[in-house]
Amino acid sequence: MALVAHGQGAGDFASLRAEFALPESFPPDALAEAEVVAGDPLTCPGRRRDATELPLVTVDPPGAKDLDQAMLLARRGRRGYRVYYAIADLAAFVPVGGRLDAEARRRGQTLYLPDGNVGLHPPILAEHAASLLPGVVRPAVLWTIDLDSAGEVTAVRVGRAWVRSVRRLDHDSVAAALADGTAHPSVSLLPELGRLRREHAAGRGAVEPQVPEQRVRQGPDGDWALTRRPRHAVEEWNAEISLLTGMAAAQLMIGAGVGVLRTVPEAGADAVNWLRRSARALGVDWPHSAGVAEVLAGLDPADPASLALHAGTVRLLRGAGYTAFDGDLPGEVGHAGIGSPYTHVTAPIRRLVDRFACEVCLAVADGRPVPEWVRVALPELPRLMGVSDSVAARVEKACLDQVGTWVLAGRVGGTFGAVVLRGEGPGGGAAEVFVDDPPMLTRCSGVTAPEGSRITVRLTRVDGPERKVWFEQA
Repeated sequence: MALVAHGQGAGDFASLRAEFALPESFPPDALAEAEVVAGDPLTCPGRRRDATELPLVTVDPPGAKDLDQAMLLARRGRRGYRVYYAIADLAAFVPVGGRLDAEARRRGQTLYLPDGNVGLHPPILAEHAASLLPGVVRPAVLWTIDLDSAGEVTAVRVGRAWVRSVRRLDHDSVAAALADGTAHPSVSLLPELGRLRREHAAGRGAVEPQVPEQRVRQGPDGDWALTRRPRHAVEEWNAEISLLTGMAAAQLMIGAGVGVLRTVPEAGADAVNWLRRSARALGVDWPHSAGVAEVLAGLDPADPASLALHAGTVRLLRGAGYTAFDGDLPGEVGHAGIGSPYTHVTAPIRRLVDRFACEVCLAVADGRPVPEWVRVALPELPRLMGVSDSVAARVEKACLDQVGTWVLAGRVGGTFGAVVLRGEGPGGGAAEVFVDDPPMLTRCSGVTAPEGSRITVRLTRVDGPERKVWFEQA
């Protein structure tokens, strides 16, 4: 099955950028401030130790320049593992109350569009001075996390450091090196520790819907294409190290009674019972004693019935947000998708809240008061990030929808294979389907087949300016 389809009459994303009023550049005074701190980073609270002897490596998508994290995985004799996780220290590059700070609060996060990013920070910082590029010394927030032989955390330390990455790796190169036995020593334990942490996720009750993900690519001929984003084992293992750090950071905040958490409330009994009924209708075995995480972990996402159940599981993860506190703990501190309290600290180049969360953890670990500028900002961060997350989601969907219309512009009347993910019953209503080629999540009318069924759909209309396509069951 081909997963790439090239568009006809495809254009650029200028109209979309204008529609969402995305900034084209940074204000001159913010760029001037960035130039100064890029050459002379700020002095930050706490001692910064020299950790340049650690052979840290970065693992990111190919071509990435805004490198937030670098890692080193090591054994601790027979006692378990040690994770060194260095995070770019943006407090060294963003003067409090300055123009960069104000612009970052306005933007909230880096937005990724097919024709270029809209950065949280200017490129001179995001892709150069603050980025953990190989071979150069950088200020970082260095986490040291010890785990036992079962992958359980036994000790956590965090402090400021000077670090120097020794290699820039990507998911494909790491996968190939692991397969042929030539993996860099700093990540050779990634499969072993990654699998252990994946097992812990299922044991915690983490709900991780594996729904099909779309991606936009531009071919060498300039045409845009929709592809199905593959699920990469190395990427999942890499994510487990980031999640491990975010959970450790959340525990520091909860223990100190101050911080900002990423929260998703637990699904109610009605939602879980609905999913159980859906599994029964799809023919998916769900033992009475098993939780959602256990059932999902045993499914093959490529199977149509499993794909439909994963899509339905998204309903269990509603109400995501950020919860700030300073004093009494809030009533909701957990993240249902992770099965644990969690906070964002690992991507400060690309996400606003991480810079503040890092400062909370550094102060708590160092036994000093959380800086006043951080405490003052905490109540406002949930709103700023909520607005930013909403814009990011809408921009991503608009890009996918736009490319979808370009790809399908000349194929009205054609038929396509699809899987019914969520429907409205056998009465011939609208349903959410996943079309195989080009890979896309969309709505389809006249669907009489049950969820989890493979069907044929017909494209009836394409409206490029509105970024809409219409399908019906053939």
